[in-house]
Amino acid sequence: AITTLGRGGSDLTATFIGMALGIDEVVVWKDVDGVLTTDPRVCPEAIPIPLLSVDEASELAYFGASVLHPQSMQPLLEHQKRRMLEAASSSSSPADGMDNFRVRVRNSYNVDAPGSVICAQKKNASDSLLTSIILKQGVNMLDIVSTRMLGQYGFLSKVFGVFEELEISVDVVATSEVSVSVTLDISKVWARDLKNEELEKLEKSFEGLATVSLHTKRTILSLIGNPERSNEILARTFAVLTEKGINPEMISKGANKNNIAMIVPEELGEECLQALHQTFFQ
Repeated sequence: AITTLGRGGSDLTATFIGMALGIDEVVVWKDVDGVLTTDPRVCPEAIPIPLLSVDEASELAYFGASVLHPQSMQPLLEHQKRRMLEAASSSSSPADGMDNFRVRVRNSYNVDAPGSVICAQKKNASDSLLTSIILKQGVNMLDIVSTRMLGQYGFLSKVFGVFEELEISVDVVATSEVSVSVTLDISKVWARDLKNEELEKLEKSFEGLATVSLHTKRTILSLIGNPERSNEILARTFAVLTEKGINPEMISKGANKNNIAMIVPEELGEECLQALHQTFFQ
């Protein structure tokens, strides 16, 4: 059988082969000097990131860093998980070799640039604050409100059961006692105009369960950084947004604790990105 791997397929293949051969480093060649602190098309002052953990790289890839494809990080993630399980079940130190496995992103048009290294092991982030700021545009945000949710179990299961039935992929989630807010994956059917039949179908699916409110043309601002210094990241971020008079409509923190996602109107996304990048990296 012949399978077309699609975008990111060559990176994925190279990483799998590198791990199978037991080599220390795989180099993937791009047209930029590595993984950058943000999108250089929006912020020309973006600079290469010397070292990233695989968790950081995965968040960056999923939330919009075009130099990486989310699937290309899969081998490193699986290796990291396997090594963690081995370390937890054995008192002996992990074997050398594959613990040092890394992927280096380099620029084929600037071979003197060292590029960015993505490591399978946890990096020492004690001195770092923020790694990168990513902008994901064209996002749709859905607010789901129901007093039936208060103190009840199984409500979220019903909500996500609706998404499963309609084949909707969810990006970011935030909950309270009586509401759930989600952003919808733009790669699915929801990239189209939701004011039409899709929204009617969604509203009908929630009849008797909750009321829904759709907000189109939103942007996800993802701040990928040191989870040990989240308070400092948030303090500096809100200082910038307060100065700009911008109020995030939704905030969520990922399970890895290294990604703080904020939702703002799309027309304000690039302005926020430029101001935050100047604060954290310049």
